[in-house]
Amino acid sequence: MESKTVKEPRTVPTMRHSLPISNSEERDLVNILPSLSLKTSNLPARDAPWKWTETSMKKKCMRQPQGFEDSAYPTHVCRLRKSLYGLKQAPRAWNAKFTDSVILLLYVDDIILTGSKDSLVQEVIDELSAVFEMKDMGRLTYFLGLQISYHDNGDIFVCQTKYARELLAKAGMDTCRPCTTPCKPHCQLLASEGDSLSDPTIYRSIAGALQYLTFTRPDLCYAVNTVCQYMTQPSYLHFQLVKRILRYIHGTLDHGLTFTSGSWDLHAYSDADWASDVNTRRSTTVFVVYLGNNPVSWQSKKQNSVSRSSTEAEYRALANTTADLAWVRQVLLDLKVFLPQPPTIHCDNLSALALSSNPVYHSQIKHLDIDFHFVRERVQKKDLIMQYIPTEEQVADIFTKELHGPIFLRHCRNLQLSSSAGFEGE
Repeated sequence: MESKTVKEPRTVPTMRHSLPISNSEERDLVNILPSLSLKTSNLPARDAPWKWTETSMKKKCMRQPQGFEDSAYPTHVCRLRKSLYGLKQAPRAWNAKFTDSVILLLYVDDIILTGSKDSLVQEVIDELSAVFEMKDMGRLTYFLGLQISYHDNGDIFVCQTKYARELLAKAGMDTCRPCTTPCKPHCQLLASEGDSLSDPTIYRSIAGALQYLTFTRPDLCYAVNTVCQYMTQPSYLHFQLVKRILRYIHGTLDHGLTFTSGSWDLHAYSDADWASDVNTRRSTTVFVVYLGNNPVSWQSKKQNSVSRSSTEAEYRALANTTADLAWVRQVLLDLKVFLPQPPTIHCDNLSALALSSNPVYHSQIKHLDIDFHFVRERVQKKDLIMQYIPTEEQVADIFTKELHGPIFLRHCRNLQLSSSAGFEGE
Protein backbone atom coordinates (compact mmCIF):
# COMPACT_ATOMS: atom_id res chain seq x y z
CA MET A 1 0.00 0.00 0.00
CA GLU A 2 1.11 3.55 -0.65
CA SER A 3 1.88 6.06 2.09
CA LYS A 4 0.30 9.49 2.43
CA THR A 5 1.75 12.64 3.93
CA VAL A 6 -0.22 15.73 4.84
CA LYS A 7 1.39 19.07 5.72
CA GLU A 8 0.57 22.45 7.20
CA PRO A 9 -2.74 22.28 9.08
CA ARG A 10 -3.91 25.75 10.09
CA THR A 11 -4.60 24.47 13.59
CA VAL A 12 -3.89 21.10 15.09
CA PRO A 13 -6.94 19.11 16.27
CA THR A 14 -6.98 17.94 19.88
CA MET A 15 -6.03 14.30 20.34
CA ARG A 16 -7.65 12.22 23.07
CA HIS A 17 -5.51 9.48 24.63
CA SER A 18 -2.28 11.12 23.41
CA LEU A 19 0.84 11.06 25.59
CA PRO A 20 4.21 12.83 25.25
CA ILE A 21 6.96 10.50 24.05
CA SER A 22 10.74 10.65 24.11
CA ASN A 23 13.00 10.90 21.08
CA SER A 24 13.84 7.20 21.25
CA GLU A 25 10.12 6.29 21.41
CA GLU A 26 9.47 8.58 18.42
CA ARG A 27 12.20 6.73 16.51
CA ASP A 28 10.65 3.37 17.46
CA LEU A 29 7.23 4.46 16.18
CA VAL A 30 8.74 5.63 12.89
CA ASN A 31 10.50 2.27 12.52
CA ILE A 32 7.43 0.21 13.47
CA LEU A 33 5.21 1.80 10.80
CA PRO A 34 7.18 0.51 7.78
CA SER A 35 7.25 -2.95 9.38
CA LEU A 36 3.46 -2.96 9.43
CA SER A 37 3.43 -2.36 5.65
CA LEU A 38 0.45 -0.08 6.02
CA LYS A 39 -0.35 3.22 4.41
CA THR A 40 0.63 6.58 5.92
CA SER A 41 -2.22 11.52 8.57
CA ASN A 42 -4.70 12.66 11.68
CA LEU A 43 -7.93 11.38 13.05
CA PRO A 44 -9.17 12.62 16.45
CA ALA A 45 -10.54 9.93 18.75
CA ARG A 46 -14.34 9.76 18.60
CA ASP A 47 -17.08 7.89 20.38
CA ALA A 48 -19.26 5.48 18.37
CA PRO A 49 -22.86 6.82 18.54
CA TRP A 50 -24.54 3.95 16.69
CA LYS A 51 -26.00 0.80 18.24
CA TRP A 52 -25.62 -2.85 17.36
CA THR A 53 -29.04 -2.94 15.75
CA GLU A 54 -27.92 -0.18 13.39
CA THR A 55 -24.83 -2.05 12.25
CA SER A 56 -24.76 -2.69 8.53
CA MET A 57 -24.28 -6.37 7.71
CA LYS A 58 -23.11 -8.55 4.94
CA LYS A 59 -25.72 -10.94 3.52
CA LYS A 60 -27.20 -12.77 6.55
CA CYS A 61 -30.35 -14.93 6.60
CA MET A 62 -32.52 -16.65 9.20
CA ARG A 63 -35.30 -19.22 9.18
CA GLN A 64 -38.85 -17.96 9.23
CA PRO A 65 -39.99 -17.49 12.87
CA GLN A 66 -42.30 -20.17 14.21
CA GLY A 67 -45.94 -19.14 13.76
CA PHE A 68 -45.06 -16.58 11.11
CA GLU A 69 -44.24 -18.89 8.20
CA ASP A 70 -45.32 -17.79 4.73
CA SER A 71 -47.62 -20.52 3.42
CA ALA A 72 -46.81 -19.59 -0.16
CA TYR A 73 -43.04 -19.87 0.42
CA PRO A 74 -42.55 -22.30 3.33
CA THR A 75 -38.95 -23.15 2.38
CA HIS A 76 -37.77 -19.53 1.97
CA VAL A 77 -35.64 -17.72 4.53
CA CYS A 78 -35.65 -14.11 5.74
CA ARG A 79 -32.76 -11.85 4.78
CA LEU A 80 -31.69 -9.55 7.62
CA ARG A 81 -31.19 -5.87 6.92
CA LYS A 82 -29.69 -5.21 10.35
CA SER A 83 -27.89 -7.19 12.99
CA LEU A 84 -29.98 -8.47 15.93
CA TYR A 85 -28.82 -8.79 19.52
CA GLY A 86 -29.81 -12.43 19.92
CA LEU A 87 -27.90 -13.77 16.91
CA LYS A 88 -24.51 -15.44 17.15
CA GLN A 89 -23.34 -13.23 14.30
CA ALA A 90 -24.24 -9.98 16.10
CA PRO A 91 -20.89 -9.54 17.97
CA ARG A 92 -19.02 -10.51 14.81
CA ALA A 93 -20.90 -7.91 12.77
CA TRP A 94 -20.21 -5.26 15.42
CA ASN A 95 -16.52 -6.18 15.56
CA ALA A 96 -16.29 -5.97 11.76
CA LYS A 97 -16.99 -2.25 12.08
CA PHE A 98 -13.57 -1.84 13.70
CA THR A 99 -11.42 -4.11 11.54
CA ASP A 100 -10.63 -1.11 9.35
CA SER A 101 -8.42 1.45 11.06
CA VAL A 102 -6.53 4.67 10.45
CA ILE A 103 -3.25 5.47 12.25
CA LEU A 104 -1.73 8.91 12.71
CA LEU A 105 1.84 10.02 13.36
CA LEU A 106 1.91 13.77 14.04
CA TYR A 107 4.94 16.01 14.59
CA VAL A 108 4.04 19.73 14.85
CA ASP A 109 2.57 20.35 11.37
CA ASP A 110 3.89 17.23 9.62
CA ILE A 111 1.47 14.31 9.51
CA ILE A 112 1.78 10.70 8.35
CA LEU A 113 -1.50 8.88 7.77
CA THR A 114 -1.68 5.13 7.37
CA GLY A 115 -4.62 2.77 7.26
CA SER A 116 -5.90 -0.66 6.30
CA LYS A 117 -7.71 0.62 3.18
CA ASP A 118 -6.74 3.22 0.58
CA SER A 119 -10.33 4.47 0.37
CA LEU A 120 -10.51 4.95 4.14
CA VAL A 121 -7.27 6.94 4.20
CA GLN A 122 -8.47 9.16 1.36
CA GLU A 123 -11.81 9.68 3.12
CA VAL A 124 -10.05 10.94 6.25
CA ILE A 125 -7.81 13.25 4.20
CA ASP A 126 -10.89 14.69 2.46
CA GLU A 127 -12.65 15.29 5.80
CA LEU A 128 -9.61 17.00 7.30
CA SER A 129 -9.05 19.12 4.19
CA ALA A 130 -12.61 20.42 4.51
CA VAL A 131 -11.81 21.75 8.00
CA PHE A 132 -8.08 22.57 7.90
CA GLU A 133 -5.80 24.06 5.30
CA MET A 134 -3.72 21.06 4.25
CA LYS A 135 -1.64 19.79 1.38
CA ASP A 136 -1.67 16.11 0.41
CA MET A 137 1.93 15.18 -0.47
CA GLY A 138 0.97 11.76 -1.87
CA ARG A 139 3.01 8.65 -1.17
CA LEU A 140 5.45 9.10 1.70
CA THR A 141 8.96 9.90 0.45
CA TYR A 142 10.35 12.39 3.01
CA PHE A 143 9.56 13.01 6.68
CA LEU A 144 11.65 14.95 9.23
CA GLY A 145 14.91 14.28 7.40
CA LEU A 146 14.04 10.62 6.75
CA GLN A 147 14.04 9.59 3.08
CA ILE A 148 11.72 6.70 2.17
CA SER A 149 11.95 4.71 -1.04
CA TYR A 150 10.32 1.53 -2.31
CA HIS A 151 11.38 -1.65 -4.06
CA ASP A 152 9.38 -3.56 -6.66
CA ASN A 153 9.08 -6.54 -4.27
CA GLY A 154 7.41 -4.37 -1.59
CA ASP A 155 10.48 -3.69 0.58
CA ILE A 156 10.77 -0.21 2.13
CA PHE A 157 14.11 1.57 2.46
CA VAL A 158 14.62 4.41 4.99
CA CYS A 159 17.80 6.52 5.06
CA GLN A 160 19.09 10.02 5.91
CA THR A 161 21.47 10.61 3.00
CA LYS A 162 20.53 14.28 2.55
CA TYR A 163 20.93 14.96 6.28
CA ALA A 164 24.31 13.18 6.34
CA ARG A 165 25.61 15.21 3.37
CA GLU A 166 24.60 18.46 5.06
CA LEU A 167 26.35 17.35 8.26
CA LEU A 168 29.58 16.54 6.39
CA ALA A 169 29.48 19.94 4.65
CA LYS A 170 28.90 21.69 7.99
CA ALA A 171 31.95 19.93 9.48
CA GLY A 172 34.08 20.59 6.37
CA MET A 173 34.49 16.82 5.82
CA ASP A 174 32.60 16.43 2.52
CA THR A 175 35.84 15.59 0.65
CA CYS A 176 37.50 13.46 3.34
CA ARG A 177 38.93 9.97 2.86
CA PRO A 178 36.38 7.30 3.91
CA CYS A 179 37.09 4.45 6.34
CA THR A 180 35.46 1.04 6.93
CA THR A 181 34.43 1.35 10.59
CA PRO A 182 33.23 4.29 12.75
CA CYS A 183 35.82 3.65 15.49
CA LYS A 184 39.15 1.86 15.91
CA PRO A 185 39.22 -1.38 17.94
CA HIS A 186 40.64 -1.11 21.48
CA CYS A 187 40.83 2.68 21.33
CA GLN A 188 39.44 4.20 24.52
CA LEU A 189 40.33 7.65 25.81
CA LEU A 190 40.19 9.20 29.25
CA ALA A 191 37.99 12.23 29.71
CA SER A 192 41.04 14.32 30.66
CA GLU A 193 43.29 13.00 27.88
CA GLY A 194 44.67 15.48 25.34
CA ASP A 195 44.64 19.27 25.09
CA SER A 196 41.22 20.89 25.46
CA LEU A 197 39.62 22.52 22.44
CA SER A 198 39.75 26.32 22.53
CA ASP A 199 36.15 26.44 21.22
CA PRO A 200 34.14 23.26 21.95
CA THR A 201 31.02 24.60 20.17
CA ILE A 202 31.66 22.81 16.86
CA TYR A 203 32.36 19.53 18.71
CA ARG A 204 29.09 19.72 20.63
CA SER A 205 27.16 20.74 17.53
CA ILE A 206 28.43 17.84 15.41
CA ALA A 207 28.07 15.27 18.22
CA GLY A 208 24.49 16.38 18.81
CA ALA A 209 23.70 16.20 15.08
CA LEU A 210 25.15 12.69 14.93
CA GLN A 211 22.62 11.51 17.51
CA TYR A 212 19.74 12.18 15.11
CA LEU A 213 21.53 10.23 12.38
CA THR A 214 21.26 7.07 14.53
CA PHE A 215 17.52 7.04 13.73
CA THR A 216 18.34 4.98 10.63
CA ARG A 217 21.98 4.12 11.33
CA PRO A 218 22.22 1.76 14.33
CA ASP A 219 25.80 0.99 13.25
CA LEU A 220 26.74 4.46 14.55
CA CYS A 221 25.09 4.02 17.93
CA TYR A 222 28.12 2.94 20.00
CA ALA A 223 30.56 5.42 18.43
CA VAL A 224 28.17 8.36 18.80
CA ASN A 225 27.35 7.39 22.39
CA THR A 226 31.09 7.39 23.15
CA VAL A 227 31.89 10.86 21.76
CA CYS A 228 28.83 12.34 23.47
CA GLN A 229 30.36 11.48 26.85
CA TYR A 230 33.12 14.09 26.31
CA MET A 231 30.78 17.04 25.75
CA THR A 232 31.78 18.87 28.94
CA GLN A 233 35.45 19.42 28.06
CA PRO A 234 36.34 17.87 24.68
CA SER A 235 39.96 17.67 23.58
CA TYR A 236 41.67 17.46 20.21
CA LEU A 237 42.00 13.69 20.68
CA HIS A 238 38.24 13.41 21.28
CA PHE A 239 37.65 15.45 18.14
CA GLN A 240 39.65 12.84 16.21
CA LEU A 241 37.04 10.27 17.24
CA VAL A 242 34.31 12.49 15.80
CA LYS A 243 36.25 12.88 12.54
CA ARG A 244 36.58 9.09 12.33
CA ILE A 245 32.78 8.77 12.49
CA LEU A 246 32.38 11.41 9.77
CA ARG A 247 34.86 9.58 7.54
CA TYR A 248 32.85 6.37 7.96
CA ILE A 249 29.63 8.22 7.12
CA HIS A 250 31.24 9.67 3.98
CA GLY A 251 31.90 6.13 2.75
CA THR A 252 28.38 4.90 3.57
CA LEU A 253 26.24 7.90 2.60
CA ASP A 254 23.60 5.82 0.82
CA HIS A 255 23.21 3.29 3.65
CA GLY A 256 19.99 2.89 5.62
CA LEU A 257 17.47 0.37 6.93
CA THR A 258 15.57 -2.04 4.70
CA PHE A 259 12.18 -3.17 5.98
CA THR A 260 10.93 -6.48 4.57
CA SER A 261 7.74 -8.47 5.01
CA GLY A 262 7.87 -11.68 7.02
CA SER A 263 6.82 -13.29 10.28
CA TRP A 264 5.24 -11.33 13.13
CA ASP A 265 7.51 -12.60 15.90
CA LEU A 266 8.96 -10.08 18.35
CA HIS A 267 12.45 -10.85 19.62
CA ALA A 268 15.43 -8.99 21.05
CA TYR A 269 19.17 -9.36 21.62
CA SER A 270 20.42 -8.17 25.01
CA ASP A 271 24.05 -7.66 25.97
CA ALA A 272 26.29 -5.71 28.34
CA ASP A 273 29.98 -4.79 28.38
CA TRP A 274 31.03 -5.08 32.01
CA ALA A 275 33.05 -2.14 33.45
CA SER A 276 33.81 -0.95 29.92
CA ASP A 277 34.04 2.76 30.72
CA VAL A 278 37.67 3.49 31.63
CA ASN A 279 36.64 6.76 33.32
CA THR A 280 33.95 5.47 35.71
CA ARG A 281 34.09 1.66 35.29
CA ARG A 282 30.37 1.62 34.64
CA SER A 283 29.02 -1.05 32.30
CA THR A 284 27.26 -0.46 28.99
CA THR A 285 23.71 -1.70 28.44
CA VAL A 286 22.79 -2.54 24.85
CA PHE A 287 19.87 -4.18 23.10
CA VAL A 288 18.18 -4.36 19.72
CA VAL A 289 14.52 -5.32 19.22
CA TYR A 290 13.30 -6.98 16.02
CA LEU A 291 9.80 -7.25 14.59
CA GLY A 292 10.22 -10.15 12.20
CA ASN A 293 13.46 -9.43 10.33
CA ASN A 294 13.31 -5.68 10.94
CA PRO A 295 15.06 -3.82 13.80
CA VAL A 296 12.60 -1.36 15.34
CA SER A 297 14.31 -0.32 18.58
CA TRP A 298 17.91 -0.25 19.85
CA GLN A 299 19.98 1.31 22.60
CA SER A 300 23.60 1.70 23.70
CA LYS A 301 23.75 3.41 27.07
CA LYS A 302 26.05 3.58 30.07
CA GLN A 303 24.47 2.13 33.21
CA ASN A 304 23.58 4.43 36.11
CA SER A 305 25.81 2.69 38.65
CA VAL A 306 28.85 0.41 38.80
CA SER A 307 28.08 -3.31 38.57
CA ARG A 308 30.05 -5.60 40.86
CA SER A 309 29.98 -8.56 38.44
CA SER A 310 29.34 -9.31 34.79
CA THR A 311 26.15 -11.15 35.80
CA GLU A 312 24.83 -8.03 37.46
CA ALA A 313 25.60 -5.93 34.38
CA GLU A 314 23.96 -8.47 32.07
CA TYR A 315 20.86 -8.72 34.26
CA ARG A 316 20.43 -4.94 34.31
CA ALA A 317 20.57 -5.06 30.51
CA LEU A 318 17.94 -7.83 30.52
CA ALA A 319 15.62 -5.65 32.63
CA ASN A 320 16.00 -2.70 30.24
CA THR A 321 15.37 -4.96 27.24
CA THR A 322 12.28 -6.43 28.91
CA ALA A 323 10.87 -2.94 29.54
CA ASP A 324 11.43 -1.92 25.91
CA LEU A 325 9.85 -5.14 24.63
CA ALA A 326 6.79 -4.48 26.82
CA TRP A 327 6.48 -0.97 25.36
CA VAL A 328 6.79 -2.16 21.73
CA ARG A 329 4.29 -4.93 22.41
CA GLN A 330 1.79 -2.43 23.83
CA VAL A 331 2.21 -0.18 20.77
CA LEU A 332 1.47 -3.17 18.52
CA LEU A 333 -1.64 -3.98 20.55
CA ASP A 334 -2.81 -0.37 20.17
CA LEU A 335 -2.33 -0.82 16.41
CA LYS A 336 -4.44 -4.03 16.58
CA VAL A 337 -1.47 -6.28 15.86
CA PHE A 338 -1.55 -9.41 18.02
CA LEU A 339 1.61 -11.48 18.30
CA PRO A 340 1.33 -15.24 17.70
CA GLN A 341 3.78 -16.05 20.51
CA PRO A 342 5.51 -14.35 23.48
CA PRO A 343 8.59 -12.21 22.75
CA THR A 344 12.00 -13.86 23.03
CA ILE A 345 15.19 -12.36 24.46
CA HIS A 346 18.53 -13.76 23.28
CA CYS A 347 21.34 -13.44 25.82
CA ASP A 348 24.88 -14.84 25.86
CA ASN A 349 25.27 -14.90 29.66
CA LEU A 350 24.16 -18.19 31.24
CA SER A 351 24.19 -16.80 34.79
CA ALA A 352 21.76 -14.00 33.88
CA LEU A 353 19.47 -16.53 32.17
CA ALA A 354 19.54 -18.75 35.26
CA LEU A 355 18.52 -15.83 37.48
CA SER A 356 15.48 -15.11 35.33
CA SER A 357 14.00 -18.58 35.90
CA ASN A 358 15.55 -20.00 39.10
CA PRO A 359 14.59 -18.35 42.44
CA VAL A 360 17.40 -20.20 44.27
CA TYR A 361 19.87 -17.52 43.16
CA HIS A 362 17.71 -14.67 44.46
CA SER A 363 19.59 -14.39 47.78
CA GLN A 364 22.79 -13.62 45.87
CA ILE A 365 21.38 -10.54 44.13
CA LYS A 366 19.22 -8.78 46.73
CA HIS A 367 20.66 -5.46 45.53
CA LEU A 368 19.02 -6.22 42.16
CA ASP A 369 15.66 -7.01 43.72
CA ILE A 370 13.48 -4.79 41.48
CA ASP A 371 15.12 -5.86 38.23
CA PHE A 372 14.97 -9.50 39.35
CA HIS A 373 11.23 -9.50 40.02
CA PHE A 374 10.47 -7.36 36.96
CA VAL A 375 12.01 -9.91 34.59
CA ARG A 376 11.16 -13.12 36.44
CA GLU A 377 7.48 -12.17 36.80
CA ARG A 378 7.13 -12.04 33.02
CA VAL A 379 9.03 -15.29 32.55
CA GLN A 380 6.73 -17.05 35.02
CA LYS A 381 3.62 -15.71 33.25
CA LYS A 382 4.95 -17.03 29.93
CA ASP A 383 4.88 -13.47 28.59
CA LEU A 384 8.61 -13.65 27.90
CA ILE A 385 10.96 -16.38 26.69
CA MET A 386 14.67 -16.37 27.55
CA GLN A 387 17.05 -18.05 25.14
CA TYR A 388 20.82 -18.54 25.14
CA ILE A 389 22.82 -17.45 22.10
CA PRO A 390 26.59 -17.85 21.53
CA THR A 391 28.64 -14.67 21.74
CA GLU A 392 29.71 -14.86 18.09
CA GLU A 393 26.01 -14.74 17.08
CA GLN A 394 25.14 -11.90 19.45
CA VAL A 395 23.86 -9.14 17.14
CA ALA A 396 23.87 -6.57 19.96
CA ASP A 397 27.66 -6.90 20.22
CA ILE A 398 27.98 -4.07 17.69
CA PHE A 399 26.59 -1.67 20.34
CA THR A 400 29.01 -2.65 23.12
CA LYS A 401 32.54 -2.10 21.81
CA GLU A 402 34.79 -1.24 18.90
CA LEU A 403 34.89 -4.15 16.43
CA HIS A 404 37.21 -5.18 13.61
CA GLY A 405 36.01 -4.69 10.04
CA PRO A 406 34.77 -8.23 9.15
CA ILE A 407 32.79 -8.71 12.37
CA PHE A 408 31.41 -5.17 12.16
CA LEU A 409 30.20 -5.66 8.58
CA ARG A 410 28.55 -8.99 9.47
CA HIS A 411 26.55 -7.36 12.26
CA CYS A 412 25.61 -4.49 9.92
CA ARG A 413 24.02 -7.03 7.59
CA ASN A 414 22.17 -8.56 10.56
CA LEU A 415 20.77 -5.10 11.29
CA GLN A 416 19.30 -4.93 7.74
CA LEU A 417 21.68 -2.11 6.81
CA SER A 418 22.21 -1.76 3.07
CA SER A 419 22.57 0.79 0.28
CA SER A 420 19.71 2.39 -1.63
CA ALA A 421 20.51 0.61 -4.92
CA GLY A 422 17.39 -0.81 -6.55
CA PHE A 423 14.91 1.34 -4.63
CA GLU A 424 12.54 3.87 -6.21
CA GLY A 425 12.35 7.38 -4.78
CA GLU A 426 16.06 8.05 -4.35
